[in-house]
Amino acid sequence: MDCIEVGTSLIKEFGMASVRAIREACPNHLIIADMKTMDNATYEMGLCFQAGANLATVMAAAPMPTIMACKIVADQYEGRIAIDLLATDPARWRELQVIRNVVWCFRVGKDERELAGKSVATWEMASAPEGCEVAVAGGVTLGMVPSLRASGVDIVVIGSAIVKAPDPVAAAKAFRDAIDVDGGYVKP
Repeated sequence: MDCIEVGTSLIKEFGMASVRAIREACPNHLIIADMKTMDNATYEMGLCFQAGANLATVMAAAPMPTIMACKIVADQYEGRIAIDLLATDPARWRELQVIRNVVWCFRVGKDERELAGKSVATWEMASAPEGCEVAVAGGVTLGMVPSLRASGVDIVVIGSAIVKAPDPVAAAKAFRDAIDVDGGYVKP
């Protein structure tokens, strides 16, 4: 199943209207609201799911009560959360292992990519807890798809490689074709 991420900057500029617009335009797609919630979880998650998101992000660096509040609200709306592991370390990952039925999102941030040369291709990922899916985001290129497929990643978030391409439709098709080789690995 294709996912559409409503990115953090888009949400900051246009608010929940951006999530509602994507939901209206793409009623059958999984919509990810990349909120990067750090606090005020009940309110922020409620906004996302009421606007039509299926999944919303909370930062792994947030306090545990914030992450758990996000999970509670997601469950109330039959949605899910992705715990964004940006700028966290394996010690924090171990603390988060108690949370089940979430997505672990290994993300390399835009500033890390553009200013420090980091890439998801070189990032060390941990195994997600049982019952959790793994997502990768941040600087994913077409050339990374085979290794991501081989690693068993469940969700690949592709942004700039599509939206900044000279022909975004052709770029999206190239990613879809690469992901769908031999029946694909994207889980419905």
